[in-house]
Amino acid sequence: MNAILLVKERTVLSDEAFYEIVIWQVPDPVPGSAHPFKYRLALIVKDQCVLRYDNERGKGDHRHVGAVEEPITFTSLDDLLVAFERDRERIYP
Repeated sequence: MNAILLVKERTVLSDEAFYEIVIWQVPDPVPGSAHPFKYRLALIVKDQCVLRYDNERGKGDHRHVGAVEEPITFTSLDDLLVAFERDRERIYP
C-alpha cells in the first residue's frame, strides 16, 4: 500500500493568519510513532509558524509552540484535531 492523502486543507483566519492540516495514512508507522498516520497541523501568523503538531521521522508525535518543542501522546486523529484546535484558539482567537 502506498501513502494515502486523507486531508489537505488550508483555512484562512484573517489577512495575517491561516492554519493548514495535512494528514496521510501510511503503510508503516513513521519511525518514532506507533500509528499509521503522518501529519502536519500548523498555525501561521504574520508569516511565522506559531503552532505546529507533527510526527517528524525519528522524533515521533510532538508539537511546537513558538520555539518550544514537546512530545504529545497520540490517541486518535479526532483527539489530535481537538487538541490542535484548542491550542489554535488559545493562541489566535
